[in-house]
Amino acid sequence: MTLALGIDPGTATTGYGLVRLMPDGELVAVSFGVILTPKEDSPSARLATLFDALTKLLKKHKPETAAVEKLFFSKNITTGIAVGQARGVALLALEKAGVSIYEYTPNEVKQAVAGYGSADKRQVQEMVRALLQLDQIPKPDDAADALAIAITHLNTARYD
Repeated sequence: MTLALGIDPGTATTGYGLVRLMPDGELVAVSFGVILTPKEDSPSARLATLFDALTKLLKKHKPETAAVEKLFFSKNITTGIAVGQARGVALLALEKAGVSIYEYTPNEVKQAVAGYGSADKRQVQEMVRALLQLDQIPKPDDAADALAIAITHLNTARYD
């Protein structure tokens, strides 16, 4: 029974999702949510808050593996830099906790979860709900994205 942590990094909001792969192949959502940082805090204080929250989450759940979304650069370089900083903090927290780290692009996650690399957000969220046998789509979106990342890793690792 492997427990994987998926992380959708962001400075203001970081989504996390813990998914357990059962011996029969069933995927079970263990915990999911978001880590929010106060917008009035300095950038460095927000990153420290993120690190502390991830460290606490890792100590509580002790996942064997973790998957982090790779940085996808769009047109807004400022947003890309902030996401990159949050990604770095997440990678640092995982490394310090001794967790095996894997990385997936947004298209790899869409392909693995929805079967189509250009699937829209709603399609991926609905597939996360179905694969984890949840009554409703996980909220907020960042948590659903993190669950999708964890699912991608667990399904990919089965065939490696």
